[in-house]
Amino acid sequence: MKFKKTLTSLALLSALPLARNALAQSTPAATQQLQLSTFVGGTGTFNDLAGGKNLDITAGADITVLTFRRFRPAAEIRGSYPIDEGTISSQKNFLLGPKVDYPLGRFHPYANFLVGRGGIDYLRGGYIFGNVRYLSSNTLVLSPGVGLDYNLTHQLAVKVDFQYQHWNTPAVASGSISPKATTLAAVYIFDFNPRHHHTQ
Repeated sequence: MKFKKTLTSLALLSALPLARNALAQSTPAATQQLQLSTFVGGTGTFNDLAGGKNLDITAGADITVLTFRRFRPAAEIRGSYPIDEGTISSQKNFLLGPKVDYPLGRFHPYANFLVGRGGIDYLRGGYIFGNVRYLSSNTLVLSPGVGLDYNLTHQLAVKVDFQYQHWNTPAVASGSISPKATTLAAVYIFDFNPRHHHTQ
């Protein structure tokens, strides 16, 4: 499945730096404008459909190229795939969009607004609404969220993230659902200036 392969690639990209030191040599600089980080973790999702829940693996990456005073705008990409589907529906998504964080020492609170595609597989033979049995549906996903990264070291951090999502689906009277996803993840920060040990 194309989606699963994409998410697997993101997860491998996130996990690979944890096994070795990245970028062994670099030129010292006063600031580090370019920053790339990857993350992988677990996500608990309340599907907002008949009380359904999913346990997902989520992987993604952020790239920051500029800093405006204390604010750091970035671009984020992430995907989530269920490893425990529950009994009602299995929801997977692939999202991207802007993110802004506000570093406070080791703490990095942030907000993001992600947009992408989502797919729902209705389990146990489908989901019946009206006179129709729905087996699957695909939709545009809107996902505003907030979170916090806490730096453990110069290159490792932990992430807590919450997303409030909007999915369209023909399987409910309102035509839409609002899944709520909470993620706990490990973060690896690529250091393009390894000799410059500044505070993140």
